[in-house]
Amino acid sequence: MSIRIDRIVTRGGDGGQTSLGDGTRVSKSSDRIEAMGTVDELNAHLGILCCSLVQDPRTAGLEGEVRQIQSCLFDLGADLCLPDPERAPSLTSEASIWLESRLEDMRQHQQELRSFILPGGSAVAAQAHLARTVARRAERRVAVLEQPPKEALRFLNRLSDYFFVLARHANNHGETDILWSPGRWNQKKI
Repeated sequence: MSIRIDRIVTRGGDGGQTSLGDGTRVSKSSDRIEAMGTVDELNAHLGILCCSLVQDPRTAGLEGEVRQIQSCLFDLGADLCLPDPERAPSLTSEASIWLESRLEDMRQHQQELRSFILPGGSAVAAQAHLARTVARRAERRVAVLEQPPKEALRFLNRLSDYFFVLARHANNHGETDILWSPGRWNQKKI
C-alpha cells in the first residue's frame, strides 16, 4: 500500500472541526476523535517503550513485537476514522489471538501474583505500566462510540493485559515487581 501525504498544514481544523477518512466533518471534541486521539497517544507511548526495550537485555528481543502492536494500532485508527459497518475492518481477530498468545507465553515464566503491583521497577516496566493505563483509557473511549469497530474492544482489552505481563517480564519475570503495601504510610516513616 502506498501512502502519499502532500501537505501537513491544511488549515481545515482551524475552526475546531476535522475530517474523518470518508470526508465527514466532525467536531474535534467528538467521542470518535477523542478515541482516535487516545489510540494515537498510546502509539506514541509505545515508541518511547521501544527505545527502552532495546537498551534492556531482558527485553531487547521484544522491540519487533511492540512495533507490530504499533501497526495494529494504526489499523485500529483506520477503523475508527472510517466508521462504515459494511467496510472490512483493518484490525482483525487474528491480532487479538496473536496478542493473547504472546502474553500467555510471557506469563508462563512469571511468579504467581500474590499482591497488587505498583507501576515501576525497571524503566521498561514503568513504561509498560504507563502504556497499560493509556490502553485502558483508549478502551473506555472506544466503548462509548455508537458503533465501535468490531475487534477494537477485544484488542484493547488484551493489549492492556499484554503490557501488564510485559512489565512483569521486564521486572525479572515478577521477581523485582514493586508490591503494594496497604497502609504503609501508617506503619512507619518512609
